[in-house]
Amino acid sequence: MPTIAFNPTYKQSISHKYLTDERTNELLYWGGARWGKSFFGCAWIILESMDKPWSASIIGRNELKRLRQTTLLTFFEVAKAFWLPEWEVFNYNAQESVIKFFNWSTVFLIDLSNNPSDPNFDRLGSYGITRAFIDEAQEISPVAINVLRGRYSLLKWMKSETEQWSTIPKALYTCNPAKNWIYTDFYKPYKEGRLPKDKVFIPSLVTDNPHIDPAYIENLRKSDETTVQRLLYGNFDYDDDPTVLMNYKEIVDLFTNSPVSGNTNYISCDVARFWKDRTVIWIWKGLHLYKIYEMKGANTKEVAERIKELEIEHQVRRSHVVIDEDWVWGGVVDQLVGCIGFVNNSRPVQSYEAKFDIGKLQNYANLKTQCYFKLRDLARAGTIAITCSPQQKDIISEELAMIREKNPDNDQKIRLESKDEMKERLWRSPDYADAIMLRMHFEVMNRGEEHQAESNQSTLIEVDYGLEWMLG
Repeated sequence: MPTIAFNPTYKQSISHKYLTDERTNELLYWGGARWGKSFFGCAWIILESMDKPWSASIIGRNELKRLRQTTLLTFFEVAKAFWLPEWEVFNYNAQESVIKFFNWSTVFLIDLSNNPSDPNFDRLGSYGITRAFIDEAQEISPVAINVLRGRYSLLKWMKSETEQWSTIPKALYTCNPAKNWIYTDFYKPYKEGRLPKDKVFIPSLVTDNPHIDPAYIENLRKSDETTVQRLLYGNFDYDDDPTVLMNYKEIVDLFTNSPVSGNTNYISCDVARFWKDRTVIWIWKGLHLYKIYEMKGANTKEVAERIKELEIEHQVRRSHVVIDEDWVWGGVVDQLVGCIGFVNNSRPVQSYEAKFDIGKLQNYANLKTQCYFKLRDLARAGTIAITCSPQQKDIISEELAMIREKNPDNDQKIRLESKDEMKERLWRSPDYADAIMLRMHFEVMNRGEEHQAESNQSTLIEVDYGLEWMLG
């Protein structure tokens, strides 16, 4: 076997140690552009493939075309740096997207994009994988990652007493900072000191790469704040996705804003779809969220009774209670006569002026979208304040960071990603964020104190062409 001279950086050396031990199953190697992530991933695959005859590896990315244009080219660069000529040491079959080594080890190039005809990634079911290198893992669906986890194999190979090896399954994920499964599966548990022993998180800043061009770092420092925070300082909490409804600073400010004075109390409640989920009940004074209650496994009667108790305790009028009645068939709403039943997919509220001026029409797909955008506007204005525990702050921040606009560049109605799409990234229902959104119903309806006095309630009227209008 050829002798390979591999001179990894300090962080790459640490990562390689974990990827060759007998405990670590998954390692997330995180860094920005030019941090040597792809180079290290390809080097690991080559070294392990040559060291373990008959082993099977996967190199995966969100799109096979991009994998061939980027990661595969890096693979060839690494092979060249290792003085491993193609056709003598390995053979790449472009038609089958397979790399075969001289010792019968195989590397499969895999497309891990979401395919509507294969939502459960059944196409991965035939692989028995010794190791996997997933490049730009932040782009991959958590469903695909879970399917891959089911394909990892504990393998042992023996040709003779002197030619043998065994290994536990290994997966290397390289990524840029992102708020999705890599955040909830790796970064957050790592930050809180509760990452499982079979998982490892290796943060690598751009300055950890001794081969980086200093000019690159200087140009990076001149970028916008989000880019600097993510790619220079490695701040996972910053998101550069233009579809994100609220940015990091706007979310952080919610917990430091001075409470807005107000004499009117409100209750917003997101009811669990199923008994195993949580129902959250939030108490507001004006636009100040100051109390949070949770109920797990409660039925609709128990939720309704609890809300009645909180109405008395916090002096909330029934007309100032808003409850999500999707999925529970109005069960809680029916038991609280006079409360507001919120239907997410109902029509957006239109101002009275929009009846005469089409330019003032609210072009939202539904009421939920309209309320989330109202939440964004009030957050930017600094008029919303949240008082809660550190744990609740983390949950709220995570969920609000997942709210994204759907296809913002098209000319259709403004809409958000579906709850199922949010759950795919968050791995749970955004109950806390939805409970905040529900409070915006009163602001959209111009019933909030910042718009008018309590005695001047707005009235809804119906017009011939089926829209809901606001008469101030």
